Amino acid sequence: MVLFSFLICPQQQLSIAYKNYTMKSRELAYRLLPGLKWLKGYTGQDALSDLIAGITVGLTVLPQGLAYATLAGLEPQYGLYSAFVGGIIYAFIGSCRQVTIGPTALLALMTSRHTGFGLNSGPAYAILLCLISGIVEMLMAVLRLGALVDLISLPVTVGFTSATAVIIGTSQIKGLLGLRGGSGSGFINTMKSVFLNLDKIRIGDFSLGVTAIIILLLLRKLKDLKLQNSNKFLKSFLWIVATGRNALVVLISSTIAYYTCQNKDACPLILTGKVKSGLPEFQLPQFKTTILNANGTETAQNYSAMLEELGPSMIILPIIAVLGNVAISKAFGGAGISPTRELVALSLSNICGSFFSSIPVTGSFSRSAVNHASGVRTPIGGFYTSALVLLALGLLTPYFQYIPKASLSAVIISAVIFMIEFEVIKPLWRCSRRELLPGAITFVVSLAVGVEIGLLLGVGADVAFLVYRVARPVLTVNKLSTTHGISYILIRPKHSSLYFPAIEWVRTGISKALETHGSAPVILDCSNVHDFDFTAGRGIGALNKELIRMNIPLFLLKASKEIIVILKESTNADIPTLEQPDDLETVLEQSPDYEPYLQVMVPLVANPNHGNADNEHDKKN
Repeated sequence: MVLFSFLICPQQQLSIAYKNYTMKSRELAYRLLPGLKWLKGYTGQDALSDLIAGITVGLTVLPQGLAYATLAGLEPQYGLYSAFVGGIIYAFIGSCRQVTIGPTALLALMTSRHTGFGLNSGPAYAILLCLISGIVEMLMAVLRLGALVDLISLPVTVGFTSATAVIIGTSQIKGLLGLRGGSGSGFINTMKSVFLNLDKIRIGDFSLGVTAIIILLLLRKLKDLKLQNSNKFLKSFLWIVATGRNALVVLISSTIAYYTCQNKDACPLILTGKVKSGLPEFQLPQFKTTILNANGTETAQNYSAMLEELGPSMIILPIIAVLGNVAISKAFGGAGISPTRELVALSLSNICGSFFSSIPVTGSFSRSAVNHASGVRTPIGGFYTSALVLLALGLLTPYFQYIPKASLSAVIISAVIFMIEFEVIKPLWRCSRRELLPGAITFVVSLAVGVEIGLLLGVGADVAFLVYRVARPVLTVNKLSTTHGISYILIRPKHSSLYFPAIEWVRTGISKALETHGSAPVILDCSNVHDFDFTAGRGIGALNKELIRMNIPLFLLKASKEIIVILKESTNADIPTLEQPDDLETVLEQSPDYEPYLQVMVPLVANPNHGNADNEHDKKN
């Protein structure tokens, strides 16, 4: 029949087959490169909006990239190398138009722990960490482990980000004060080094840095300024100035340094220095390097030695990157964002970026907010941002050497101070003080020991609380009576799960209830219990045997079929079930073993014949 229809209308059949093939090819392309959907119906207005947003974000990422590379302990150009690959990759694969991928202060700080061994080892470790982070993120995407970020609660996240903000801010005090070398690593060592070198403060750097911070904070408020009866041009101008404040401050300070530091011997400012011009080479990350020991000797590091040095960062850093990127995507894109797709986009940004000498990258909340406020319509705005960064690498790097380090420190400090979230403490103190403890542990340990250990201990504290709640469920114990006066003890677990760690707790609770209220039938209310395991069934069976030896009946109230099956299979015993507490009367009547409990019972139904006989007997007497 198909052959017959093809012979009759071959042209029509070929047309249908071609359309089906085209549709399938398009669906496959959209599945592999979801960003292609943005090109469908892409208009000139969309392109203009994306261009404006892309350039605005580019003006933000240029000074931030230079600053974050310095924070990571690398030469400034590595920040720009990290700022263009993510925009291109995310435009094809990402699912949220506002998200921008690039270097961030947090990942730069975590990278800096491995870049202080001298020679060329710093870039080698940072780039290898970028590649490994991308691979780990890809494995998380393949195994659909994006939900792992749900194990990190809000208080732990707040404690972690607040601690890193403090660490990042204090790490920039050196550049702000014009101190050279000896800053130490970590919060405590950095502060100790700063206090020991206060006599070496450079007035020029300090004055410029403090002035830059004040100007940045004032300009930040411009976009929130409410102007009455003002024209749109003025509002747009103020918004542009507020959004591009980092680039503006760096430009002004660089101009001052350019005219002040013609004679470099008498320059009152510490400058960034020469920035390598041109695009990064496309090459494999290095799997071996050479470090400089404390005694000045060089030591070769092979691949296994480099991995040993990176250690926990190979796992912690990707998880932090995923946490930040997914949080930003959900904040701007809503609940419809696919965590798996975001993981793929982020992983490819890091893997591909490592071939262009990138340090680890993730989504930036501040730049994503700028992107959103600039009116971006599609992720193609990332193309324009990447183009501006590449243009700066090709043409503007000779001028970057005049950027004062104090101004870059001011850019970082004025950005990270808003990462410290004090406002969460008050509502948590009022409604859930228990949750403050994991956040406090994360904050204090991150400052004292390190952010990786702080995060692990904070998550561990949260998990310990969850396990404790499972192992020690809240039990409500009441001694009640049925309609006809039979007393019973009602045990009601408040949680929906009853697993093996909780069984001894439940048995102890029932024993205490019997000691307090005396011997009475025990009813275990299972109306709220939905999860029950085999070990818990065995424990309930053992409890039932103990109560039988004490001649105390055990009943289950509103137990589901799953619970009944588990109990039957695990204990091979039939524990009576009740639909309501008053059913206890009927069950006790049918069991002669429980006759003592019926002695306090008023007759359920009077026997009419028995009553008449008694009356007649009374009359005769």
